Amino acid sequence: MLILTIFLPVAAGLAMLGIRFPNRRSRCVFVEGVTLLTSLLVLLCFLRGRGPVTAFDLLPGLPIAFMIDGVGGVFTAIVAFLWPLATLYGFEYMEHEGGENHFFALYTITYGVTLGISTAANLLTLYLFYEFLTICTLPLVMHGTKPEAIRAGHQYMMYSFFGAALAFIGVMLVIVYGDGGAFAMGGVLGEAFAAEHPLLLQAAYLCMFVGFGVKAAVFPTHAWLPSASVAPTPVTALLHAVAVVKAGVFGIIRMTYFAVGAQLLSGTVAQNIAILLASATIIYGSTVAVREHHFKRRLAYSTISNLSYIVLAASLMTAQGLAAGLAHMLFHALIKITLFFCAGAVLVRSGRTQVEELRGLASRMPVVCAVYTVGALALMGTPLLPGFVSKWLIGSAAVAYGTPMAYVGLAAILISAVLTAIYLMSVSFAMYARPLEPADAAFSDPTICMKLPLVVLTAAIVLCGLGSNFIVTQLTAIAAGVM
Repeated sequence: MLILTIFLPVAAGLAMLGIRFPNRRSRCVFVEGVTLLTSLLVLLCFLRGRGPVTAFDLLPGLPIAFMIDGVGGVFTAIVAFLWPLATLYGFEYMEHEGGENHFFALYTITYGVTLGISTAANLLTLYLFYEFLTICTLPLVMHGTKPEAIRAGHQYMMYSFFGAALAFIGVMLVIVYGDGGAFAMGGVLGEAFAAEHPLLLQAAYLCMFVGFGVKAAVFPTHAWLPSASVAPTPVTALLHAVAVVKAGVFGIIRMTYFAVGAQLLSGTVAQNIAILLASATIIYGSTVAVREHHFKRRLAYSTISNLSYIVLAASLMTAQGLAAGLAHMLFHALIKITLFFCAGAVLVRSGRTQVEELRGLASRMPVVCAVYTVGALALMGTPLLPGFVSKWLIGSAAVAYGTPMAYVGLAAILISAVLTAIYLMSVSFAMYARPLEPADAAFSDPTICMKLPLVVLTAAIVLCGLGSNFIVTQLTAIAAGVM
């Protein structure tokens, strides 16, 4: 069942490249049907069993295998919930972009590849699907083949291949010394190995941290992410909220807690480097976001900052830090895809891309502006909304860990919280508190294909805030099992 779930969207997407649909509606029905069926199969996998199951052996002793455990289940649930909504949103958005058959074929393939990452049962499977993710998302970034899209694609490709090459060094070391690299709670490298090869252990970890950190946009490997904002919004929403960047963060979590081993890394120089890079990225992303005037690029720099909240929490290498990181991974995915959907709706309906051009927008697009404001309030950490919960958990985990470097991370979070309020709420203020320019502008909220995902996601954000106690309890139990 799990193997079918992963390869169904891949096969459907490949088939679309050779199918000529009679009309646009039939293609939309096919794509949404495959996406919903895949998400239903994910639900059945949660209910029936979680593996591991082996698809085939790449080499003797090196299987391509899949499972759904606690940590992987969080990422899998995020992907399965958000992908049908993103696909529905994309139908209206892509009307003005062209090349829809090619676009949705790759979009559907990417769904399966992302599920392959979230359900990978060993380090080799994770790495292979991580590479496939670059291959199938590169044409999406370059969609339309405009000069700026081509440049963004080249940059994305170069950064991703550099990260993959660096990560491969660590992956091979773990596979060789860790009996094939099958994920296990607490890691697969024993204390004897850590005592005999402490520098090799830390070098392997840092290679994978920086390698996977490229997709997580950890400074200084972040530059590809703002450039990729030229892609269609259904792509950037998934790049910044679900597929690519969360795959990078998930890779860091997997190799920290399930491959190398958090207990072996805690207190080492490698851990301090990881925390320092995450803290620097948090400050950098927030600072540049305040100065950025392009709406989507401002949200892109916000993503850079918030991803490193998750990386920082994971780098604390405690059960409390892991639970906090998983919470922010979940909540940030919901909030950030909502904000990008709002930016895309503004672009499609009004053609406006600069923050200064959003003045008075609420009088013409009340639903989009209201949804954006809820998302902004959530991300900046307003109490009763989920962003506050996950940031509080990360800060608490840093205080509980108590090292000087952990307090550096805490300081970065506090500074970023202020900057986040500035760069997000200044947009809402312009939307509501300033007159529309020009006053006779003729545009309105989008149709149901865009509006429904916005409403559903807003409801999910509010419900996650109200039900955060239950969610945090489940994530804490997952993290405790890992440690």
